[in-house]
Parts: sequence; C-alpha cells; structure tokens
Amino acid sequence: MRSDVLISGAGPTGLVLALWLTKLGVNVHIIDKTSAAGTTSRALAVQARTLELYRQLDLADAVVAQGHKVPAVNLWVKGEKKAQIQFGSLGSDLTPFPFLHIFQQDQHECLLIERLEEMGVSVQRQTELLGFVDEGERVVARLRGPDGIEQNWEARYLAGCDGARSLVRETIGTGFPGGTYKQVFYVADVEATGPSLNGQLHVDLDEADFLAVFPLAGEGRARLIGTVRDERAEHPETLRFEDVSGRAMTRLKVEVKQVHWFSTYRVHHRVTEHFRKGRAFVLGDAAHIHSPAGGQGMNTGIGDAINLAWKLAAVLDGYAPDRLLDSYEAERIGFAHRLVATTDRVFTFVTAEGRVADLVRTRLAPALIPAFFHFEGVREFLFRTVSQITLNYRGCPLSEGVAGDVYGGDRLPWATAAGSDNFSSLTAMTWQVHVYGSASDALRQWCADHAMPLHVFDWQPQHEATGFARNALYLIRPDTYVALADTSGRPEALDTYFTSQGIRLPMARAMSTAQCDIAAHPREIHES
Repeated sequence: MRSDVLISGAGPTGLVLALWLTKLGVNVHIIDKTSAAGTTSRALAVQARTLELYRQLDLADAVVAQGHKVPAVNLWVKGEKKAQIQFGSLGSDLTPFPFLHIFQQDQHECLLIERLEEMGVSVQRQTELLGFVDEGERVVARLRGPDGIEQNWEARYLAGCDGARSLVRETIGTGFPGGTYKQVFYVADVEATGPSLNGQLHVDLDEADFLAVFPLAGEGRARLIGTVRDERAEHPETLRFEDVSGRAMTRLKVEVKQVHWFSTYRVHHRVTEHFRKGRAFVLGDAAHIHSPAGGQGMNTGIGDAINLAWKLAAVLDGYAPDRLLDSYEAERIGFAHRLVATTDRVFTFVTAEGRVADLVRTRLAPALIPAFFHFEGVREFLFRTVSQITLNYRGCPLSEGVAGDVYGGDRLPWATAAGSDNFSSLTAMTWQVHVYGSASDALRQWCADHAMPLHVFDWQPQHEATGFARNALYLIRPDTYVALADTSGRPEALDTYFTSQGIRLPMARAMSTAQCDIAAHPREIHES
C-alpha cells in the first residue's frame, strides 16, 4: 500500500494538511489510533488569520456560522466586575474577520472531516503508526489496523501530526526541550446561569490561579478553564469538578446546572529542535506546545499544515526541488519559539504569586488595561498579535524585496475599495501577481506566457493607507504570503526570483495577452 503523503494524527492539524493536499491533487493517507473523532476538546479560539486561510477551502463561513463571536472581555475582582474591554470595531480595517471567534475543537474536527470525506478521503481509524524507516527515496511505515493486523505502508513523505507524545518526533530524534508548568489545568463544559453567562469572556483576577469563563455557542453554555497549584495539584487524576468549582461559583457568580465534561491536564512549554529530518516532518503539538494563553495552539498547528502543504505539492508535482521543503522549518520554527516565549510570559504574569503580584492583578490591571485599550496603537498591536495576522516570514529563504511598507514574507495586507477586497483572488491555491495601480504590457505578457494569474487594482487611497506602493509588483505565494515585493514592476524580477528558488512554472497553452485579462477594478478580478 502506498500514498504520496502519510499523515499520522487526525486532529485539526492533520485534517487541515489532508484537506489542503487533497485540494492540490496530492494522494494522502491519514490515520489515527482513536476509534472516532473527539467529542470533547480543549481548543476554542479560531483566530482571524486562520479564518482568512480557511477562505481557500470555503470553510470560513461555516466556522463563523457555527461558532460564537466574543464581543467583550470582563475583569472581575472580589466577586464584582471591575472592568470591561469592548472589542467593537477592533481590527475592522485589518481583516475580513475582526473578532475573537469561539468554535469548539470537537465541532471543528467534525466539520473538517465532513469536508475531507466530500473530497473522497476518510480517516483510517483505530490505525496506529508503530514505526518507520526513511529509505532515502521513500518512507516505509509499519501500521497496525483495527483488526490487529500489521502492514507496511510506503509514502514519499511522512507528516507527524501525532501530538505531544509524537512517535514521529521521537523516531527522528529531534528532542523536545522545554519545561512543565507547576499548575494543573482543568476544563469543564457546563450549562449554567448568572451574570458571567452573557456571551462574553470573563476572567477572575483575585488569585494566582487562573480562572476564566469562555462563552460557547448556545444559550447558557460555557467553558470554565482554571488552574490549581496547591496540594490538589499533586494528584490531578483524583480531582473532580466539585473540588475546583467553588471559586467560579462565588467569584464569577456561575450557577452550574449541568456538567457535560470535566478534565484535568498539565501544560508544557516545549519546541522541538528541528521540524524536518529527511522525508519526515512534525507539525502542531508534535513540534511545539505551550500555555493556552491567547488561544494560539490549534491555530499555530493549522498554520504549520498550510505552510507545508503547498510546498509538498510543488515538490511532488516536480515544479520545485526538495530544498523548498527546508523552508518549512525555517519559517515556522522561529514563530514557534516566539510564541512559546510570549505565552509563557503572559501566563507567568497572570499566575504570579506574592503581595506585589496580587496588587498588580487586583488593583492596577483592572484600571490600566481598559485605559491602554483607549489608545488605537495599543489596540491594533494586541489584535495583530493575538489574531496572528502580524506573523511574517521576513528574512526567510523564500522572502525577497520591499515595496512601500510591504516586505517579502509579509501576509498580504487586506485592502477594501469600491465594495470589494483584494483577498477575493486568494481562494485560488496558486502563485499570483498583484499590482495596485498600472501593470506594464511586459508584465502582462510574462503572466500570460507563464499562466500566472495577474490581478490589477485601480489605485485608491485605501491602497496607499494599507502600505502598498503604486505600480509595484507583489508576487503572492499559494498560502497568501508575499514572496516578492518589487517597486519596478518589471517581469525580470519574477524571472530572477523563480530561477534563484529553483521553482518551475507551467507554460501557458497558446494563451494571448488578451486572454490574460487584467482587472481594471477590484470587483472585476480575473484569474487566468
């Protein structure tokens, strides 16, 4: 048995990788040792950047429709709400999805599985990866199926999306340095009533142990997330909801009617030393784990999958050399290290012990945080960071040039004009060129000759405000990041870029310049 790519693990990271690869025509085999998709979950937040990327698979609307937009965060001290941070129009000029979105991981996985099955691919359940050998030209994996029978599976590449105890990571020997938080986390999905069950996010600042109420879709439904570090943390397996629920009931005034799920776990902060070795890759929790502060974990794993998918497809199709795959680690490992460091600092601050820490949490934070949010710069910085739209690959091997305020490696900035936006063309998982202003005849001809979609937008004040340079050339990667930003707008820049990267583009079949139409207005985008 064989496939182009064998994916071990059918959580969000593995499912998204399978979806993207299948959409790009790659033959995948995805396995998971569980008997069914999860019915409980820890991950909740789907960040704006993930929703932007989900437009490529027509997933964003479904995720938004089935989830819950959080309008505000409330800070509580001594059983009283002391401050509220309204999100309002925060990020409305930065992304089509300017909000914090809650969508439970179990429902999220079901949606991904459904879409994958519509494309003819099913997760092979109760199938475990026992080991594998990288033979240079292929990977030979040993699988054990639901009937207990073992078989060899051949694949060109292996993707380890198999979680924090990843067998793929252990086999390639890239280590998992880091540490473990002393706190024990607990999560509980409940039906409840009370002032903190109003569809908003509520955080109690009283103690060094974290406690928050996250709204879920549906009236009266919420997720409680908290930590304990006293003697109860020594035996987390014995903890019951009754052991930890008192604080939520008294401090956040939660009146629990029913508990649907309760679980405890410890959290680590670790990053593997390499994301690739030979023909094996690690993604998501197999590559990096960290505090849940900021709701970044699942989104980062999904970002790993999308980053790797188009590169695997290009190499498998023969349009790029194997060295293109080295850029996966180069682009993702730096972000993983920054993310672990950032979430660690935030979590350490929130859970710091001592009189000074208590004073900062209970007196200063409720007063200063809302005050800071009145400053547009602070609001924008925080939204950009948490939403992951600020994530970029500047200085990485595939990123070149600068035009205006846009650098090679940046996420393509979102710009709206004349009732449309420049993200509409990004549903195509392909290289494409954007020009804001006018494109030369030479550039039009080059795009026609290379079957390269060219999208030209009439110059508008919004484009300048967004940071684009007039008449510059922006080469967009299949994952919607800017590969090349060139102020000259000349096609020679494209020739140089693709030649240096060793990437080959298919030639157009008798396509004339006239057939490669240019969009004179944003809503007239044409893909050749």
